[in-house]
Amino acid sequence: MVSWRGVYFVLALFLGSFFGSIFMLGPFLPLMLVSPSWYRWITDRIVATWLTLPVALLELVFGAKVVITGDGFIPGERSVIIMNHRTRLDWMFLWNCLLRYSYLRLEKICLKSSLKAVPGFGWAMQVAAFIFIHRKWEDDKNHFEAMLDYFCDIKEHLQLLIFPEGTDLTDNTKARSDEFAEKNKLQKYEYVLHPRTTGFTFIVDRLREGNNLDAIHDITVAYPHNIPQTEKHILNGNFPKEIHFHVCRYPVSSLPVSKEELQLWCQQRWKEKEDRLRAFYQGERYFDATRRSRIPPCKSELRVHLIKMASLLYWTLFPLAMIVLLYLYSPVRWYFLVTVVIFVLQEKIFGGLELIELACHRYYTRRYKRG
Repeated sequence: MVSWRGVYFVLALFLGSFFGSIFMLGPFLPLMLVSPSWYRWITDRIVATWLTLPVALLELVFGAKVVITGDGFIPGERSVIIMNHRTRLDWMFLWNCLLRYSYLRLEKICLKSSLKAVPGFGWAMQVAAFIFIHRKWEDDKNHFEAMLDYFCDIKEHLQLLIFPEGTDLTDNTKARSDEFAEKNKLQKYEYVLHPRTTGFTFIVDRLREGNNLDAIHDITVAYPHNIPQTEKHILNGNFPKEIHFHVCRYPVSSLPVSKEELQLWCQQRWKEKEDRLRAFYQGERYFDATRRSRIPPCKSELRVHLIKMASLLYWTLFPLAMIVLLYLYSPVRWYFLVTVVIFVLQEKIFGGLELIELACHRYYTRRYKRG
């Protein structure tokens, strides 16, 4: 049954992303045509302000507790984040971890391409240059290559989140994973799915070649009480009571060089996740027996609390202010209409703002080489 808590959460996120895309990100779209690198620098920081909103709502309004153990993050370092995909919402819950240990403006996510057409959310993700995939390697390889090369060219520090499992853990996906394990004479997993390593190895190799990778962050996420599997659970008010993250940091110098060894390395991490999660759910439901993290957060809890408070206040008042402006001033209504049309048409005609950004970068790169 739909609850007011769930409706409030979804509505707050939607209104923030919708009006934020139009009134905060929209004015900077022309900058993409002049300087893609400056456009990326500015829009990353604007999008990061919105990423704090789900963190604030989950923790301040709905009382979710976040526990982080393991290695943590070194602030500002460039990494690939690999994580088990327990629910369809893990990517959003991870922001609760990154707000404390890193910078949200660095994060990019690999997401299914259908999400880019969603008003508000999809528009902001396009502006943020998230990597949209079709989940078919033959279709995705060239796009991965173009996006990763672009980030390397403009020296964009990024932390790229990928889910090697490809999808979240459900009865159906576990059955397919078990079938794969049986066919290839592998161990059947209960708490994770067997990872797909092709995309992972390609990303790591490409970023290493572009000198844009410092480490791999292997994150295991678990929910000791309730597990909100889908957006429907959130809409029904089933918010996670606790979210546990265990972080293992692997410096790039420690990674295998060959593609085959890197694939085996990833598979070994998933075997460790299976063992770690089994111990978690069958034991005290805590990853680290010492209950300490070896690297302290880069932000104090007071600073994190102030960020969450400011985010909740700003993203509550901002949509209301934009609605008032739309009601009072016809120029604002015209700007609103034109920007919405631009967001819709560019996606249908060109395929997304991130593709236009890539095209602009290629144009300026060719002109620079000719000059």
